[in-house]
Amino acid sequence: MAAAHTHDTHTHEEDVAYHASVKGYVTGFLLSVVLTAIPFWLVMDGVLAPATAGIVVLVFAAVQMVVHMVYFLHLDGKAEGGWSILALLFTAVLVFILMAGSIWVMYHMNTNMMPSMDGHATHGEP
Repeated sequence: MAAAHTHDTHTHEEDVAYHASVKGYVTGFLLSVVLTAIPFWLVMDGVLAPATAGIVVLVFAAVQMVVHMVYFLHLDGKAEGGWSILALLFTAVLVFILMAGSIWVMYHMNTNMMPSMDGHATHGEP
């Protein structure tokens, strides 16, 4: 009896596309160094106002997260048929809901439960 040969739908090109290369790691490393050095310089030399510097640092941090996901974690729209990106987006939405909900609850608990700090009675109390 001859065993039937099953055709694998996974092509060799897909294997090659997601294997790490030295060039990819070096590119990711250099981008990470640049994306760390620029905000460090901006903060240490006081080039920008503190509020503006904070926003710029957050933007550089977000870009660096994308660089790490692409060059080191190899996440893109093609990896695992797009499921890894979908899982990442789902996780980001859940984290956003959790953080926003927690901040909302803490703000309202503080507003509604804490006594007035100025010594005056609140909510119609004498």
